Amino acid sequence: MRVGIVILPEYRWLLAEPRWRAAETYGFDSAWTYDHLGWRTLVDGPWFDAVPTLTAAAMVTRRIRLGTMVASPNFRQPVPFARSLLTLDDVSNGRITLGIGAGVGQGYDTEVLGHEPLPPRAQADRFTEFVEQLDALLTNERTTARGEYFSAVEARTAPGCVQHPRLPFVIAANGPRTMRLAARHGQGWVTYCAADTVDQWWAAVAERVRRFDDVLAETAPGRTVDRHLSLDSAPTFSLTSVEYFRDALGRAAELGFTDVTTHWPREDGVYAGRLSVLERVAADVLPYR
Repeated sequence: MRVGIVILPEYRWLLAEPRWRAAETYGFDSAWTYDHLGWRTLVDGPWFDAVPTLTAAAMVTRRIRLGTMVASPNFRQPVPFARSLLTLDDVSNGRITLGIGAGVGQGYDTEVLGHEPLPPRAQADRFTEFVEQLDALLTNERTTARGEYFSAVEARTAPGCVQHPRLPFVIAANGPRTMRLAARHGQGWVTYCAADTVDQWWAAVAERVRRFDDVLAETAPGRTVDRHLSLDSAPTFSLTSVEYFRDALGRAAELGFTDVTTHWPREDGVYAGRLSVLERVAADVLPYR
């Protein structure tokens, strides 16, 4: 079981750098950040862009994998974003993973640009185009694609990714259509759920796993896809205590997940917790997975 940690892009680099370094020192397998223009209750606070944040993180770490959790087409365009990802892959010497999702129909990323929210079917259409064009742009030397939402005309990809044939995609998917997209194009699948209680949440996660198993068997039989679970979509923060985290890790493993993610504790609000719990998890849990 691999364990990742999300560091929200809300800190000036003077404060953020020690967190990224510590994530590697603590023994986490991956470190991620959000790719939004602003996020929920934190929209009025400090917020930095994911791409330069990950670039800086790549320069102060050596082993840990880095990535977005998750990028979306709400404000990204495939051609320029592919160039950013190509650069991140190069600077990190092949340690970048693209976590990617459809994005929500409403939210700050949409509102700040003055866009009308898309209905669910249109979101799925746009997301499919986004993933397929990024896949082509990061794999082929030249790409021409004309879609309803995105286009590329003779887009070059030199020098290509350090990772072959391209950097890995971890695709967020909860419905059958996006699950099929994850089965075809993802090296990983990530899911999250909402529920009122922890037991209800685990039941919902188990149901998502069963659905993805069925989709994978139908869409890409025999294909192996890593399975990521965002522990903090549960109603209880995963770093509430060492015991809670250890139990969550075990339950995720029983459901077949290869990777889980937690969040760096914040002082208050969302993901509020104690740094001492994170340090104890690093010392008492991570070495014995």
